[in-house]
Amino acid sequence: MTVLPDDGLSLAAEFPDPTLEQWQRLVAGVLRKSGKEVSDTAAEEALSTALEDGLASRPLYTARDSAPDPGLPGFAPFVRGGRAEGNTTGGWDVRQRHSAEDGAAVLADLENGVTSLWLVAGAGGIPVPSLGRVLDGVYLDLAPVALDAGRDVEPAARELLRLYAERGVAKEAARGTLGADPLGHEARTGDEPFDFAPVAGLARLCAEEYPGLRALTVDALPYHEAGGSAAQELGCSLATGVAYLRELTAAGLSVEHACGQLEFRYAATADQFLTIAKLRAARRLWARVAEVCGAPGAGAQVQHAVTSPVMMARRDPWVNMLRTTVATLAAGVGGADAVTVLPFDHAIGLPDAFARRIARNTSTILVEESHLSRVIDPAGGSWYVERLTDELAHSGWEFFQRIEREGGQASALRSGRLGQDLANTWAARSAKLAKRREPVTGVSEFPSLAERPVERAPAPASPSGGLPRVRRDEAYETLRARSDAHLAATGSRPRIFLATLGPAAAHTARLSFASNLFQAGGIEPVTEGTFEDSGATEVCLCSSDALYEERAAEVAGTLKAAGARHVFLAGRPGQYPGVDSHVFAGCDTVAVLSATLDRMGVS
Repeated sequence: MTVLPDDGLSLAAEFPDPTLEQWQRLVAGVLRKSGKEVSDTAAEEALSTALEDGLASRPLYTARDSAPDPGLPGFAPFVRGGRAEGNTTGGWDVRQRHSAEDGAAVLADLENGVTSLWLVAGAGGIPVPSLGRVLDGVYLDLAPVALDAGRDVEPAARELLRLYAERGVAKEAARGTLGADPLGHEARTGDEPFDFAPVAGLARLCAEEYPGLRALTVDALPYHEAGGSAAQELGCSLATGVAYLRELTAAGLSVEHACGQLEFRYAATADQFLTIAKLRAARRLWARVAEVCGAPGAGAQVQHAVTSPVMMARRDPWVNMLRTTVATLAAGVGGADAVTVLPFDHAIGLPDAFARRIARNTSTILVEESHLSRVIDPAGGSWYVERLTDELAHSGWEFFQRIEREGGQASALRSGRLGQDLANTWAARSAKLAKRREPVTGVSEFPSLAERPVERAPAPASPSGGLPRVRRDEAYETLRARSDAHLAATGSRPRIFLATLGPAAAHTARLSFASNLFQAGGIEPVTEGTFEDSGATEVCLCSSDALYEERAAEVAGTLKAAGARHVFLAGRPGQYPGVDSHVFAGCDTVAVLSATLDRMGVS
């Protein structure tokens, strides 16, 4: 090892440190050149990106963006991780989800990198009496099991405990969670709440005899899947956790033991920094709850992160592999204890062996090849991440306090107030999706109408009747389904003729824009030949603003005379005789496409 002498040389000595004001002034100058008149101090705000929950991602973070001390890993407030060693001893727990009675798939997963099982049992999943067959050949002292049985939690839990005893698994060797979540089940189904007494009994049993088992899961996925924001997901999980603490302590458990019976489940999305901040904020907030309840040492939240079902697309599902990879990376960096990667075909039906392999290998690559788990809290110390964690923690705590003021999680669910809050958040996000301000690759951006659909056996019906389940692709999926029906009935898709004016340099950008836009609704763009030969009744003009001024009215009139019913113009609205409407960045794409299909008679 060579040690360089300390000769006092500073390579940046002749370069003065720039000030924030200088940076703002330079940014404002660039913005003015692009036509945006802003003051120097407003330049930073002009480049900020609005997030949900009133948060914003700014273009520059410096030491002035202070946040509370996150502490050390394994110590309160647990922002940097619930365990001092983090996931460095072997990576995070790779937990695969199974909802079908397929023991061979379970064994294949465990033999190829999966370290624990998430079993959906009871109604809409594996029949409780079949748990033994599904787990046949599984070393239950080595592979933790997380149950998800809804109202059937007690019989499913008793069956799992029976299997432990039957197969000679020592009580202290059993690992996992029994998955009781009465409020989560109510959120999913809208059913009447079931008796908490058996759940409390399971919690007491685990606390007294099964130190490696947790009885309850605080599942925030129902709120995420109903369209909730990150802060709403945090607030709902805190309110649910507090409700369970009240029930368990009323049943005789200490606060420490009650906290030890909870595992928290969160969604991990392709917004990597928001996911990292959410998991870090969740640990901080739960540590605060435990502290207020008088058990600060019991505030290390155990987290199970699941790649978001909301972001999974049904069209071009291969892109889901990229989304889940980013989400898994974020979950690992955020310090999740267990991570479930939903297979890329999850939104279509039961995953096949290839999809399950890709799902489990996503974690394997990040842990074994990218060595992501070797660093504890790698995002810690980043001004951006620390500030976002702090802001999200405050927003989540505010939503939690609102729920508590209204009577708690159960009251908020049953009154409909919580559902309305989530619906309002989703409505705002849906508007961005409809305008393609939030693009969905392969769906609203760069769709391929020639893509062969991926077919899978249907999955068991998921519980329903409570909060809705939303997807980012749902509005476009409805449009594409109309196009598919038209294709099946007529042998061709609805078409639009894209008429270009002038040389390629004048129309290429808008031609690509219009082609993507109309394909997002299942409308096939025709760019070759003449309008008369295209079989289309709708036309979109694509060119530069200068050529529109010269020729748009004339060309639109000619096309109308040739039988065009509706003429679009790709570009910002302007007054051109014969042009019926415009398509442009930021227009309501879903509304445009729906109206176009209506005019075409595509139901």
